[in-house]
Amino acid sequence: MTLAGFDSFSFSHGDTTRTVFTRGEGPAVVVIHEIPGITPQVAAFAERVAREGFRTYLPTLLGVPGKPMSMGYVLETTARACISREFRIFASRASSPITDYLRALCRKAHADCGGPGVGVVGMCLTGNFALSLMVDETVMAPVLSQPSLPVGLTRRQRASLHLSDTDLAKVKERAKDGCTVLGLRFTGDRLCPPERFDTLKRELGDAFEGIEIDSSRGNPHGIPASAHSVLTTDLVDEAGHPTRQALDRVLSLFRTRLRPAETGVKSG
Repeated sequence: MTLAGFDSFSFSHGDTTRTVFTRGEGPAVVVIHEIPGITPQVAAFAERVAREGFRTYLPTLLGVPGKPMSMGYVLETTARACISREFRIFASRASSPITDYLRALCRKAHADCGGPGVGVVGMCLTGNFALSLMVDETVMAPVLSQPSLPVGLTRRQRASLHLSDTDLAKVKERAKDGCTVLGLRFTGDRLCPPERFDTLKRELGDAFEGIEIDSSRGNPHGIPASAHSVLTTDLVDEAGHPTRQALDRVLSLFRTRLRPAETGVKSG
């Protein structure tokens, strides 16, 4: 299994073994891909983070690394996720089991790279995973990009965080200690409903920074109502565009939390 421009290694924890791709030098940032897998756009985001002075880690959870997105590919990997024991896509008050593996990967990344801790980006299916990983104190900069679990079929599911009560209590403790959470979504995104951000604001208070990008009809940037992937497929990499501003905020968070000596900020 290969991905152009990246090195790779096999990492195991418990009964789970996955290929992990790496690139760059500096504090670690774990990028957890969206459906359908590590697409060229996900790889490009990881390359961008690496160019900013971080070492990116991309675990392969689904799909074929480097394969372009298509509707058939999305449906295929979504079906696999639905029947996999590693994902619980409808669970409102429990994390997917794969997060245990990802926490172990974060600890390894921190041991490899040093520094105050690790940054994490979850996207879509894995968006809420960044919140689950925050339970581990190695995670210092969690980013939830269009967090889409649990699937929002009911009002309760739309407002839920895919997190157990015990883990939520730990996340709130860490938030009080200064570990902030960044969330990104488009306003018209039905897969990542506004109720979910409302819950994050209520539970985490000022420790949650939510960036909601206008995708309503007639919005000034012409963002389609179908926009979903803030940092990848729907990113418009032009100065002043709200998706580029969201990307810049993510990179700023990583610099502040993972390289505090350079920014003059004390990490919590």
